[in-house]
Order: sequence, then C-alpha cells, then structure tokens
Amino acid sequence: MALTDASPIVTARLRHGDSHTLERYLATGGYDGLRRALRMEPEQVAEEVNAASLLGRGGAGFPAGRKWSMLRPSPVRYLVVNGDESEPATFKDHLLIERDPHGIIEGTLIAAYANQVTQAFIFVRGEFALGLERMQAALNEAYQHGAVGRDIFGSGFSVDVVVHPGAGAYIAGEETGLLESLEGKRAFPRIKPPYFPAAIGLYGEPTIANNTETMANLPWIVQHGGHAFAALGEGSSTGTRVFALSGHVRRPGNYELEMAKTTFRDLIFAPVLGGGIRHGRELKAFIPGGVSAPWFGPDQIDLPLDQDAVGKAGSMLGSGSVVVMDDQTCVVRAAWRIVRFFYRESCGQCTPCREGAGWIEKVVRRIEEGSGREQDLDLLLDVCDNIAPGLSWPPQQTTICVLGPSIPSSIVWAIRMFRDEFLVHIKEGACPYG
Repeated sequence: MALTDASPIVTARLRHGDSHTLERYLATGGYDGLRRALRMEPEQVAEEVNAASLLGRGGAGFPAGRKWSMLRPSPVRYLVVNGDESEPATFKDHLLIERDPHGIIEGTLIAAYANQVTQAFIFVRGEFALGLERMQAALNEAYQHGAVGRDIFGSGFSVDVVVHPGAGAYIAGEETGLLESLEGKRAFPRIKPPYFPAAIGLYGEPTIANNTETMANLPWIVQHGGHAFAALGEGSSTGTRVFALSGHVRRPGNYELEMAKTTFRDLIFAPVLGGGIRHGRELKAFIPGGVSAPWFGPDQIDLPLDQDAVGKAGSMLGSGSVVVMDDQTCVVRAAWRIVRFFYRESCGQCTPCREGAGWIEKVVRRIEEGSGREQDLDLLLDVCDNIAPGLSWPPQQTTICVLGPSIPSSIVWAIRMFRDEFLVHIKEGACPYG
C-alpha cells in the first residue's frame, strides 16, 4: 500500500459534528475564498480554475474551466449546480450536501462571480430530505451573513441563489434533463446540438451546469491557487476526489484520495480505507465508476484512480462510485438488478432505450429465475449491439442522452467475463450461489 499524504480538500471539516453550520464553517476558513475572489477580476478567478485543470466530478469528467470558457456572451446567464445524485451506489454528493452545504454554496458564489452570473440554482435530489433541509438552512445563513444577495461583502457584486428540490427522476441528473425539470417540465433530455447548455440552456439562455463536488473544490483553489491544485495527482487527473466505495468490503464509505497516485487496490484493501474483502473472501469483480461503467476483474486492481488510465483500460471513473463484488456474488443477479434500474428510470423518449432496456431486463430476469435458454446469451448481445453498436467503450450514441448506450455495459461485460456462470443458471435452472 502506498497512500499519499495529500490533505483532504472537500471533506476537511467533516470531522466536526457541526460541520454543516455557519459557525463551524467560518471557524474553519469559510467564505475566505469568496472574499479573495471578490478582490480579483472575474477573469483571474476563471484563470485559476483553468490552471487547476479541475475535471467535473459529476461523471463526464469535462474540465470545469473549459466549460466556463464556452459560455455564450449574453446579458442574461445562469448557473445550475447539479446535486441530483441518483445512480445506485453513488453517495459522495449526498455526504457533501448534508455535511458541508456552505462549501457548495461558497463554490457556487465563486463560480457565479467568475462568470458574472446573477442567478444561480442548487438542484438537490428530492429524496435527500436532511440534505435539502440543511442546504436551505445554510443558504438562509449565508444571506444573513452577507455572502449572498446584493452587494456581497461590499464588493458591488450581487447574486441570488435558489435551492430547488428535484422530483426524484434519475434522468434529471443529465444536465439538459435537469434544466427541463427546473423549468417545470418532465426531465426529458434535450437534443445536442443545438441545446448545449453553454449556448442554449435554462430558459433559453447560456447556462453553466456543474456538479456539487466540483463547486466544493473552488474555495480551496481560489485560496491556494490553481497550480497548487494541479500539483496534486498527475496528468489530466489533478487534485483529490471523493470515491464512494460500496459492496463486499469491510469498510464501505466515502474516501477523499489524491487522484492518479492512488490505485484501486489501495482504495479497496488499505486498512484505513476499504479494509479488504469482507469475511476473508476473494475479489471477483468491481465496477470502477458507477453502475453504468464496464466491469473490471482482479487483474485490473492495480490501475490508478486516473481518468485516462481507466479510460484506456476500457471503462471510466464516472460518478466516483466503486462497487466491489466478492467470489460469492451472483453476477447474473447483479447485472439484472442494474439493468432493471435503468429500465425503470428511462424517460421513454428514445426507442433503443425505452424498448431495448425492457427486452434486456426480461431476458436476464428469465435467466435469473431459472427459465433461460442458451440462445438467450446471443439474443442479449444482439439487443445490446442495437442499443450501443459495436459493444465498445465509450459506446456509440444512438439516443438523445447517454443513458441508453450505457444500459448494455453491465450485461455485456458480465457475459464476457462470466459466460460460464450464465450457462450454469441456464442448464441447472438455478443460481449456484443460492
């Protein structure tokens, strides 16, 4: 094990039980980054974020500074913070929303100033009841403190922020679906082009859409400089990142680690992190970046937590969720549960997603329940190939958003890695693991 000594950035104050309060936030340097930013020119703030090479922490991994630079000139601009964390086994944003709402708010204000946005929205998943309560309370405190509203800290800059609860749709986590939801409509993703948010976003105006963890990094970047952030990690994977570790490990939870210099083995097996596989069992497979990502086997355990390295190996870091499966895991059941989720959460706009997901779910359920046929495996791969032609990663786009082409991942990689286990289900009519 070779863990680095990089200090946490976005989880630094979570050791305090009252980390969500304004009193604790101010006592730990809260809003100092905003005060510093307001003494700089907006362009200088944007330059620091660009120098940091901060990749978006929501899943796509697009550099935040570059996204800001694409914002179309307009007298009206919006900023939307995406806190609609809805993917199974992904819970790092949930933690930040509940435990450090002021950090997200301060980052939102810095981003608003850098881009001269006068209206921002923090979109929080509706099921996060405690998180919504704390985020709204923190925003009220921030207004009273003078950090939000008119003439912030006497700087002449004004911005209003609204906390908006989502309605519980997974697809609202897709940035254009989120904008539709904010406008009071069903969360149907928009066609891109022309509806790139930076050009035509909320209410038809240029809009920045960033993840909550992305925002939470901005106060530190402004305080310490973009180059200090870029000095952490390697290559394009700079800074630290929160990884949501779950599954068959002894110590599941959220861990903030330096990117690129830490491996999946470190995350899963280090005693101070995952602690190894529970009950002394062996590692069978793991999902490196949310349940829409292709699976990895034990032979890829030494890959670094690096976006480029994981991408070259055929998967993604995605949402920052790492799901571990031990040697007693039924991969048929695991794959079925994942595809069932996507089938239920499809918005229904696109035929490959709406119909294909349902067909896949039915066939995998048939195998799981002991009524499968050997030709079902080829049938599954054929349907998956129609949804994501070529069955490669990243997938080819056949639908308006990436939900459709992401559906086959769990099925295709489960069959490729564990075809014999599928055949046992089919020939014996039961799961070998009970």
